[in-house]
Amino acid sequence: MTGFGPHLMLDGYGCDKEKLTDLNLIYRILEELPARIGMTKIMPPYVFKYSGLKPEDWGLSGFVLIAESHISIHTFPDKRYVSVDIFSCKAFDTDFAGDYLKRTFGMTKAECNILDRGTEFPKDINGAAAEVRTQRRRVGRPAARTA
Repeated sequence: MTGFGPHLMLDGYGCDKEKLTDLNLIYRILEELPARIGMTKIMPPYVFKYSGLKPEDWGLSGFVLIAESHISIHTFPDKRYVSVDIFSCKAFDTDFAGDYLKRTFGMTKAECNILDRGTEFPKDINGAAAEVRTQRRRVGRPAARTA
């Protein structure tokens, strides 16, 4: 990863419906997962039940801010589906996180996508400024005007 950081997006199908309705489980995942992947939790998780426009779209949503960004979980128990996002400005073991979530929710099928976010994000502003100065010197300065 060369950009700002990895963004793991996991869609889980055929999940254990009981686990998708367990507010305490969602809270515990959000409470424990940051440390398991080397992140720093900066607030307690927030988990709540919601109702969608259609009765079958109800579920739980949970979110935790980490110093490196955030982790979110959205469940749809009647559809046996879960959506999880982990975005971090620091590399983490995406295989471990994906496998942990697949096991925890009992997914029978999963789609996992990992993006390298902010590919042009200047991680070291002083280093970026030095690089720009170097490139400008290579291009050269316009010829000085003579009177």
